[in-house]
Amino acid sequence: MRDLRNYSLKAHNTFGLEARCSRFLEYETEAEALQVAEILRSSATPYIIIGGGSNLLLTKDFEGIVVHSAVKGCEIDGNRMTCGSGETWDDVVALCLNNGLYGAENLSLIPGDVGASAVQNIGAYGAEAKDFIRRVWTVEIATGNVSVWNNEDCAYGYRQSRFKQEWKNRFLITRVEYEFSTEFRPRLDYGNIRSELERRGIAQPTAQQLRQVIIDIRNAKLPDPKQTGNAGSFFMNPVVPRSQYEQLAAQYPDMPHYTIDAEHEKIPAGWMIEQCGWKGKSLGRAGVHDRQALVLVNLGGATGSEIVALCQAIQRDVKQQFNIDIHPEVNVI
Repeated sequence: MRDLRNYSLKAHNTFGLEARCSRFLEYETEAEALQVAEILRSSATPYIIIGGGSNLLLTKDFEGIVVHSAVKGCEIDGNRMTCGSGETWDDVVALCLNNGLYGAENLSLIPGDVGASAVQNIGAYGAEAKDFIRRVWTVEIATGNVSVWNNEDCAYGYRQSRFKQEWKNRFLITRVEYEFSTEFRPRLDYGNIRSELERRGIAQPTAQQLRQVIIDIRNAKLPDPKQTGNAGSFFMNPVVPRSQYEQLAAQYPDMPHYTIDAEHEKIPAGWMIEQCGWKGKSLGRAGVHDRQALVLVNLGGATGSEIVALCQAIQRDVKQQFNIDIHPEVNVI
């Protein structure tokens, strides 16, 4: 277990923001997670639990304890895979394909750790982590109890779970079990996947070809956080009542949308942000990416407060033009 004081969190957030915490605890096993839980419940110091930092916006130093999982290892049993919460998510996707397990291809190159997949219900191109999560192992901080939760217990929704809502900072996640398919059934009708495959002359892609296309699409429109600080998609795509969608569609006939059910439509937040003129624009040292309006970037030396100010300005403009509230997918600390 790592136990460090006055620790820099710059390497733990993809915005590349400098902030420090009073104490940093990192566990590598369930036994160490139990030790961390004991430290947390015996201390009056506030604490937060972080993952890979790809969904984190730090606005100041944290006068408390930051907890991080470094639990590694993946075990395959038939079409199920159990992974340590500190494993990198994209490594899991690659491991799946190498072992003939399918379904997660559309989630390729999403940054973050396995633990975050269970908290955030990460998703992209028509797929979500909840489609594959079977069980989640946790240590309850208040009691030290080890529990195993099934998919239904976690109440997954769009970028939501009980771990993100009423269970926030209550559990340390140690492992996640996924259940995949042994038959490859490609999902091609979300975003520009099919058109990109056609451009490459691929009519029936293999799983590896589909993964590579998605990686290339993401690389083409999303900045590399090693070069330009960002947290990927900053805002969640709002889901609106069909009546509101129909009113907007009459005003904006080319507005993209995705049907959720008979009563609801999802409207891309990036499209609305672009319509408001923010794509490629900046506010101080924080900006909107010039190839994907859903991504806010650190143009160099930005503070967390500057990124928050940009977020709020965008929210105001989208609300004014479309009467829709958009909310950050990123956790603001």
